[in-house]
Amino acid sequence: MTQAAGLPSTSTTPGPDGAAAGDGRVRVVLVDDHDMFRTGVRASLDERIEIVGEAADVPSAIEVVRRTRPAVVLLDVHLPGGSGGGGAEVARQCADLAPGVRFLALSVSDAAEDVVGVIRAGARGYVTKSISPTALCDAVVRVAGGDAVFSPRLAGFVLDAFGAVGGAGAAEQAAGDDELDRLTAREREVMRLIARGRSYREVAGELFISVKTVETHVSAVLRKLQLSSRHELTRWAAARRLL
Repeated sequence: MTQAAGLPSTSTTPGPDGAAAGDGRVRVVLVDDHDMFRTGVRASLDERIEIVGEAADVPSAIEVVRRTRPAVVLLDVHLPGGSGGGGAEVARQCADLAPGVRFLALSVSDAAEDVVGVIRAGARGYVTKSISPTALCDAVVRVAGGDAVFSPRLAGFVLDAFGAVGGAGAAEQAAGDDELDRLTAREREVMRLIARGRSYREVAGELFISVKTVETHVSAVLRKLQLSSRHELTRWAAARRLL
């Protein structure tokens, strides 16, 4: 594996869309806002993978992906910057590079709304950060080859979201998707925890943000969803199987 020495990338020459490296390795851009996690992933990837670029936020991710044209982008769901759309925003902004450039979400989140949101934006798969190094490398190679790859328990979310056609259920799902699209990735994360009954302080501790920031996100969520209380939010999330 070739290690990228710094952000946003050590590569200056884009490869043909979807092409492997000259020695047959899969060219990958790694996108995550935590330096230590990126370091760990680099150390875990085997000889089938070549890291050609890295990014820690939405704008730099878009720039690196467009410049290096990797076969696969390993993409965190929750990223700072841009319009607040996180990894889904990166995938949407680079949608014109498909099918040569494919996105594989790699996130600590296993929430249905995160999975469905990034897949709707164009990602070819979604695996959680609990995945083993060998399984992650296998997933990258499979996505580069055109397969869709999901952690086992997440595949059901995708089937539920995209399997139903017609009728009132499909209309309700479409309405729910439109409402979720109004929220940023962080707002969706806060919404899910609050709807599960967490206190503001508990949410702040779990997400490593201040209580004031949690309050700001909750106010924004209630306003965007046109709800008036946490109880209404819980009912809204439960009706859409987001808990």
